[in-house]
Amino acid sequence: MRALVTGAAGFVGSNLALRLEAEGHEAVGLDDFTTGDFRNLQGFKGDFAAADLCDLEAWADRVGPVDAVFHQAAVTDTTVTDQKRMMRANVEAFQALLGWAAERGVKTVVYASSAGVYGDGPVPMRETAEPRPLNVYAFSKRVMEKVAADFAKAHPKMRVVGLRYFNVFGPRELYKKAAASMIWQLALQMRAGQRPRIFTGGEQYRDHIYVKDVVQANLLAAKSAPSGAYNVCTGKKTTFNEIVRFLNAALGTKLEPDYFKNPYSFYQNETLGDPARAQKAFGWQAGFSVEKGVQDYLGAAQAKV
Repeated sequence: MRALVTGAAGFVGSNLALRLEAEGHEAVGLDDFTTGDFRNLQGFKGDFAAADLCDLEAWADRVGPVDAVFHQAAVTDTTVTDQKRMMRANVEAFQALLGWAAERGVKTVVYASSAGVYGDGPVPMRETAEPRPLNVYAFSKRVMEKVAADFAKAHPKMRVVGLRYFNVFGPRELYKKAAASMIWQLALQMRAGQRPRIFTGGEQYRDHIYVKDVVQANLLAAKSAPSGAYNVCTGKKTTFNEIVRFLNAALGTKLEPDYFKNPYSFYQNETLGDPARAQKAFGWQAGFSVEKGVQDYLGAAQAKV
């Protein structure tokens, strides 16, 4: 398989591009380096186009024929309030990409959506729930799903598959900086000898998903998933107290949480997905528990990740 990976210098995109090559496929990377970093692609052997996805003339001919597209490029920082920028980068670029793929006869497009479309909806969050985006990032992902559904209907020979990532963590998220996972942020504090700061009680929970499982979901979806949107999650809750415990075990520390009052009235105390639809549709389920993922990511052998 020859595949285009957009956002290839970013967190999920780089993991995906390198995994494709490891499995003997040919990957072509595309990224404008707004948030990506070349250091994520150490060891990558494929071609690479440095271009804005919306600027088709800059990359369309360069990429050449591909069998599949893995679309990971996006503005993912939920603190970005420039609504025009967010919608252009996430929605308009996606529309341009789909048009290009259809013209080139690409049969499969797998794209990154987000659990953010559920907003503060009830748990467990299922694909049948009404979207409730709470910020422009989540809204852009909801609109992307609408664009994808309409495009798949108009192009029945093409599969357009959206994956609603929950709280992804793992290698190569370093360059996301403040937008990196809480697991990484807490690990940084603990490596520095500081007590990990979490909200009072620490029993708030998330559905954390290891990036290696996210990559596997992309690969399996590309093989056989019908068009539509699917949760990529463990289906299991992990509290922040548990995260601190897992990090202490992985890092060899014994640091107690430093609890502080939650200052945000809009904070979601719980997120939890239901992975059943993805498992039924294309045979994917998480292979890593959060505890095993943290150990694989940040254990003694991975101390410098």
